[in-house]
Amino acid sequence: MYAAKPLFDYPKYWAECFAPAPFLPMSREEMERLGWDSCDIVIVTGDAYVDHPSFGMAIIGRLLEAQGFRVGIISQPDWRSKDDFMRLGKPNLFFGIAAGNMDSMINRYTADRKIRSDDAYTPGGLAGKRPDRATLVYSQRCKEAWNEVPVVLGGIEASLRRIAHYDYWQDKVRRSILMDATADLLLFGNAERAVVEVAHRLAAGERIESLTDIRGSAFVRRDTPEGWFEIDSTRIDRPGKIDKIVNPYVNTQDLEACALERARGEPDDPQAAQPVELLPHPKLSRERTVVRLPSFEKLRNDPVLYAHASRVLHQETNPGNARALVQRHDSLDVWLNPPPIPLTTEEMDYVFGLPYARVPHPTYGGERIPAYEMIRFSVNIMRGCFGGCTFCSITEHEGRIIQNRSEESILREIEEIRDRVPGFTGVISDLGGPTANMYRLACKSRRIEAACRKPSCVWPGICDNLNTDHSALIHLYRSARDLPGVKKILIASGLRYDLAVESPEYVRELVTHHVGGYLKIAPEHTEQGPLSKMMKPGIGSYDRFKKLFDKYSKEAGKEQYLIPYFIAAHPGTSDEDMMNLALWLKRNDFRADQVQAFYPSPMATATAMYHSGRDPLHKVTYKSDAVTIVKSERQRRLHKAFLRWHDPQNWPLLREALKEMGRSDLIGNGKQQLIPAHQPQSDGYHSARRKNSTPTAGKKSGKPLLTQHTGLPPPGQDGNPWDKRERAKAAAEARRKAGQGKPAKGGKPGKRPPTPR
Repeated sequence: MYAAKPLFDYPKYWAECFAPAPFLPMSREEMERLGWDSCDIVIVTGDAYVDHPSFGMAIIGRLLEAQGFRVGIISQPDWRSKDDFMRLGKPNLFFGIAAGNMDSMINRYTADRKIRSDDAYTPGGLAGKRPDRATLVYSQRCKEAWNEVPVVLGGIEASLRRIAHYDYWQDKVRRSILMDATADLLLFGNAERAVVEVAHRLAAGERIESLTDIRGSAFVRRDTPEGWFEIDSTRIDRPGKIDKIVNPYVNTQDLEACALERARGEPDDPQAAQPVELLPHPKLSRERTVVRLPSFEKLRNDPVLYAHASRVLHQETNPGNARALVQRHDSLDVWLNPPPIPLTTEEMDYVFGLPYARVPHPTYGGERIPAYEMIRFSVNIMRGCFGGCTFCSITEHEGRIIQNRSEESILREIEEIRDRVPGFTGVISDLGGPTANMYRLACKSRRIEAACRKPSCVWPGICDNLNTDHSALIHLYRSARDLPGVKKILIASGLRYDLAVESPEYVRELVTHHVGGYLKIAPEHTEQGPLSKMMKPGIGSYDRFKKLFDKYSKEAGKEQYLIPYFIAAHPGTSDEDMMNLALWLKRNDFRADQVQAFYPSPMATATAMYHSGRDPLHKVTYKSDAVTIVKSERQRRLHKAFLRWHDPQNWPLLREALKEMGRSDLIGNGKQQLIPAHQPQSDGYHSARRKNSTPTAGKKSGKPLLTQHTGLPPPGQDGNPWDKRERAKAAAEARRKAGQGKPAKGGKPGKRPPTPR
C-alpha cells in the first residue's frame, strides 16, 4: 500500500570505489587522506559531529556514503562570513543544511525566552556555537560561497517551519523558512528516502528545479500546474450555497452530445451502447489534488484563520491519504508534497546497520559532548508516534506510523556497543524511541490505517482498531538481557502508560527487570480542561498504571518510584486547574524539583491554540469558543509556582493568588491546606532547587516525598527548612515582630493586637 522504491535498490554512484571513511571528513587534509579531490555533497550542521545513529546528520551522511557518494561535514561553522563554509571546497551536487538535532531557537532560549547557559550538542557544553535560526544563516552563507550550488534544507528546524508558522520568540507569524533561506528545496520529516532520490537524480544530470515530485519535499513555484485539482481552503467555511456533487461516472461530453441531438429533434436510441468513462475528480484523484491554504499575508493578520490553517495542515499528515498543500507568499507559492512513505523494517535495519564509528570526531580531542554522553549506550528501536500530543511535534516530523527495526538488528547494535564503545560497563541506558512502548504497535488493518484521518490513535480513548499487543517488546527485552556481557537494560524513553495497562505482562516485565529505581512518565496534568487540549488521557490511567507498578515492584522485592512530569501554563489551563494539580501533588507527597512551562514550538497544534485562542482539534469558526491562554509573565510564574507549591520562595505569590481566587482556606498549617500562613526566615532557608534534593514527608504521613532530580526519597530530614523545629522558630519570630513575644525579664507582656478576621 505504501509503495516506494527501497533505499537499497538504487545503483551505486561511481564514487563507491572509495572505501567507507572512518569518519566523514571535516577538513581538506582528511579528504586528501581518503584520496578525494572533492565532495559530492557537503552537510552543514549546527551540532558537533558525532558519528552515531542518534545524530541525524550522521545518519544522512552515512546513508549517502553507502549510496556511493563522497560526503563531507562542516560542523558548527563560524557563520560571520562565508569562509568557513568553503573549507571542503565546492560540492559537486548540493549543500545539505540542518540546524542540528534541536531547533536552534529552542536550543538557545528557555520557555521564558531567557538565554540558556549551555548547549548539550557542543563540545564542553558551551553555548553560542550556532546562530539563532541557524538554518537561515547557514543557507545564506552557502549561497554566498557558491551561488550556483543547490541548497537543500532538512532537519527538525526546517521541517517544522516548512509553512507559514507562529514564531514564539518574535510573537508573530513568519514566512515559510524556504522563502527566507533562499534555498532550492526543503525535505521534511525523516528524509532518508527523499535525500537519496535527490542525490541520485542530481547526479544523473537533472536540475534541482525539476525535482517537484518527491514526497516529503517542499519547493517554490509560481502557479499550480495543469492536470491538478485545487481545493480552496483559504477561508473559514461559512454556511452558504452547496454545489451539487459531480457524478464521476457520467461522461459530460456524451451528455452535451445528447443535449445537442435533442435540440436538433433527433430521438435518443435506447438500444445504443453508451460508453462509461471515469472522469477525474478530487475525491477520487487525491494524488493529483492540492489543498490551497490561506496565504501568509492573511495568516499574519488573522489568528483565527491561522488556527483553521493549522487544522487543515494536520489533517494532511497520514502518508496513506494526505494531499499536497500550497500556500501563497506574495507572488510565489510554497508547495508541500505529501509526507514521505515510512521506512520498512528492512530499510530501518539498513539505515541503523551502516558503519558508524559511534564516537565523536577525533578533532574534538575527547572533549565531553553532553548529548553524546546521554545516548552513547542507548539503542533506538523505532520511530514515529501515534499519540498526537498537541504540545509535541514528533508526529509532524516523524509521522504517526511506527517504523520498527527487527529484533536481530537491535541485538546486533547492543553487541556492537558492548564490543566497541569505550567505557561500556554492561548497562544499556535505553531501548526506546519517541515512546518506549510503541514498538510494533499498529493499526489492525492496513486499509483502515491508510484511510484514517484522526490526529491520534489513543485519544480520547484507545482506538478499537489499534493493536496493543506488547509481546514483541517483551521478547526483545528478554533477548537483550540474555546477551553475554549485558548486566542491565534500562528504559529511559517516555512511557505511554495508557497503552502499558493494556498489557499487564509488559508492566510486570518492565518493573521487574528494567527500572533503575525510578521510572519517568508524563501525565502532564490532572484536570480535564488542559488534558483535553493536550490530547492526553485522564489521570485515572495514571492511577491504574501506578497500582500495577506498585504491585509488581513489591512482588519483585524492589523499592521503586514513579516520577510524573507536568506542564504549567498549557493552553486550556486555568488558575483553578493549577491549584487542583498542586493539591493533588501534596496529597500524593510529591515535590517537583524541575518544572516545565509550556513552550510554543513551531507547527504544534497547541502553539496554534496559544496564538489564536481557538481549538484546531475541532472545526474553527470566528464564533468558536475561546481557549484559555496563559501569556502574561505573572500568570506563567504563578502556574509554575503551583507546581512547586513546597518552595517557600513561591509562597508570597501563591498566598496573593489564593486570596484573589477566594481560596484563603488553603493558606495555613493544616494537613488539607496548601501553603503555610507565615514565611520562614530567609537566612535559614535553602532552596530545594539549589540543593537538588527534597526532604522526606515527615513522620506524620509515613510516606517518602519523591523528587524529579533523583526520583528517590532523599536521605534524612536534615535538609528540610520547614520541619517542626523551623516552623516553631519562624512562628516565634513572627510573634516577636508583632509585639507578641515573651516579655523581658521582670516585665509584662504587651497588649496583643486584635486577631484579623
